[in-house]
Amino acid sequence: MAPARSAALPDGQVVAWYGDDLTGAAAVLEVLASAGMASVLFMDIPTEEELAPYASWPGIGIAGTARHRDPLWMDAHLPEVFKFLSSLSAPIAHYKVCSTFDSSPEVGSIGKAFELAQPMLGGEWTPLLVAAPPIGRYQSFGNLFAAADGVIYRLDRHPTMSRHPVTPMHEADLRVHLAAQTGTSIGLVDSVSLNTGRALDTLQREINAGGRIISLDVTDDAMLLEVGQLIWETRGDRILAIGSQGVEYALVRYWHEMGLIEGEAPPVDLEPAKRFAAVSASVSPVTASQIDRAGKQGFELIRMDVAASIDTMEWTLEIDDVSSRAVECIEAGGSPIVYTALGPDDPSVSALSIEIDASGNSAAAIRERIGIGLGQVLNQLIVEAEITRCAVVGGDTSGHVTRAIGVRTLTFLAPMGHATSMMAADTGSGRSPMLEYTLKGGQMGSVDFFEAVRGLESSSRKERRT
Repeated sequence: MAPARSAALPDGQVVAWYGDDLTGAAAVLEVLASAGMASVLFMDIPTEEELAPYASWPGIGIAGTARHRDPLWMDAHLPEVFKFLSSLSAPIAHYKVCSTFDSSPEVGSIGKAFELAQPMLGGEWTPLLVAAPPIGRYQSFGNLFAAADGVIYRLDRHPTMSRHPVTPMHEADLRVHLAAQTGTSIGLVDSVSLNTGRALDTLQREINAGGRIISLDVTDDAMLLEVGQLIWETRGDRILAIGSQGVEYALVRYWHEMGLIEGEAPPVDLEPAKRFAAVSASVSPVTASQIDRAGKQGFELIRMDVAASIDTMEWTLEIDDVSSRAVECIEAGGSPIVYTALGPDDPSVSALSIEIDASGNSAAAIRERIGIGLGQVLNQLIVEAEITRCAVVGGDTSGHVTRAIGVRTLTFLAPMGHATSMMAADTGSGRSPMLEYTLKGGQMGSVDFFEAVRGLESSSRKERRT
């Protein structure tokens, strides 16, 4: 395998991706668009008419919900998505997963997704790149590490992921974790090979030994550049990559280094929101801190009783009550944050689990119902209170929320920090200007996230400028 350095990026499509949740899919959009590569994110497979205005754009993405689905659902729904991605001319096909590798054989199986995607999208090898230093994700000798409150933890000791309510991480070596989801042989290009110029030789050795998925270490920007080169220059006609937005960080880093791209997203001057609201279904302690701070800064916190979701009639009443309170808040000049829990230790988390077990409902069905319910609340705020900007928090439910309000596409508006940027949401309603829309995974964002989104200026950024 001898890489040949590219003279230029291909015209038109360069990266086509599917995100296994919406916040993750939007993070890919953010990285590409921030580098000046026009990109669009669809909420579903677009028709020819829907794709036409964007067909020549470098980035084409689809947001999904596979992260919290079982393998049977994947069998039924993912092949159609991969068939669409294979119809595009992009040399990079990316199955985007969470940067903390949320998955298990039963829920969000990355191995199952690979087995479905590889026949349609795969090349000689599949890069597995989950590390992303810009967002505090690092991999060394196959083990993934993630930052929390300024401390870097091995993932099986991470305060959130080690006890995630759906997909707890008990193994930090991604090869071992992924091997429980697929029989495909998994290799590794480690940090020593990358730092000593032997990455290509190691990759070839791993492929010769039968490896088809090759995990890639990254701990710093220099290694990000190395793996960007490795992926791009060995891609062949097309390569299937699995990973976080680290895939795009690496590629963009290399493209910049080689002079293949030069631009950045044009600046957009957005004023503070006239009418703002947020909904959150995250149980992350990071989100809990952000909500707690927002309450102290004058946002109105409205808790949604998720136990009511077990009974459809009670849930309808809860949606109506919360919507009314949030509309009243906005009409009075306030900014509501509708939330379901304050961190993993919130009593509502364990109480809901008990209620689900007693009811005989599936946890996935109830989570979907909660996401749709939050979307119905948000839709009421869009229609009745005419909010101009909103934030949706929580990777597992963000897709349900966004679809419930009728969003068809997202495009990039303005940077707000890694994986929290401002998007323009097109609902197809002809609304002008389009709804300003921010998505955030549970563990993303600074503590002043809600203030920053509403006012477009983070206090931490102010301090760095002065």
